Amino acid sequence: MPTESDDPAADGPTGDDPTDDDPTDDPATVPVTLYTREDCSLCVVARETIESVAADLDGVTVALDEVDVDTDPELAEEYGERVPYVLVDGHPAFKYEVDERDLRLKILAAT
Repeated sequence: MPTESDDPAADGPTGDDPTDDDPTDDPATVPVTLYTREDCSLCVVARETIESVAADLDGVTVALDEVDVDTDPELAEEYGERVPYVLVDGHPAFKYEVDERDLRLKILAAT
């Protein structure tokens, strides 16, 4: 009868599992959530800033999740006109404007 130490699967994932492709599991991947809405010029600028900073970071991947608050009544009520609203690694980071330098520091701190 095998014991836990005899069964490699009992030790947890080895990283060799091709089905384990969630980028947020990688410590060098930082999730960034951008709450936005259609026809929001500040939201466009925020997305461009996030994408620009992400492209400049070596060894760090930014997993950008863009959420249109108008698709969910609860989000629309919670955020109203307070978009863009940005979370970095699940923590509130920016409202209305995204500062490039501060974003870079927050992403690096999250790795």
